[in-house]
Amino acid sequence: MSSLPSVAIIGFGAFGQLVARHLRGRASLCICDPQVRSNDLPQVDSQIAARCDVIILAVPLSALRGVLSRMADHLRPGALVIDVCSVKIQPARMMQELLPDHVDLVCSHPLFGPRSAPDGLAGHRIAWCPLRGPQHLRAVALMRRMGLRVIRSTPDSHDREMAIVQGLTHLIARGLSDLGPLPDRLTTASYRHLMQAVAMVQDDSPALLHTILSQNPHAETTRSQFLDRINGLAQG
Repeated sequence: MSSLPSVAIIGFGAFGQLVARHLRGRASLCICDPQVRSNDLPQVDSQIAARCDVIILAVPLSALRGVLSRMADHLRPGALVIDVCSVKIQPARMMQELLPDHVDLVCSHPLFGPRSAPDGLAGHRIAWCPLRGPQHLRAVALMRRMGLRVIRSTPDSHDREMAIVQGLTHLIARGLSDLGPLPDRLTTASYRHLMQAVAMVQDDSPALLHTILSQNPHAETTRSQFLDRINGLAQG
């Protein structure tokens, strides 16, 4: 019998695949995603996934409540459930509301993705918001061995910071991208850095953009303050 912890990845999109790539050899992996038809990892339903030692929820925020409801009655005592949504207040509330007291909970936000971490995880950051239980400490130790910088936070503090870090960054980058073909001949160093930011987010899904801009309770206030400041600067 394997001595490796069993880990289920629920949702096998781009980020779920990134997680699997880096956990191979470190855990006994399975995936749960009805859209996946071809993969060498065991594919299981949500009930079997829920019986693993660690369950990583790599699904959009819009799908999270349904996933939690389906797995709630099948979780083993001492299991660790981790979400990876880009906002944290809403997932924290749902996990605490829907999952039994005998499982440990963490809200996390990996501050990287397949595009920004193509060559490995070393030096990249992950926001880590423990909600319940001590099992998360083992995960923290593993992530640090993999080179990740684990930054402890709370769901509210996370969302306040992300309202600027992601909310404004994605707003500006997507707004520029939507202007159409952008200049690429007469460019400055600062403009080229800005274009790198545009390139890094232009392939993000509409669901992710909606989550960042609309599902963070601090995003609207931050956005309004920023736009007011921009309008004031433009008017001189």
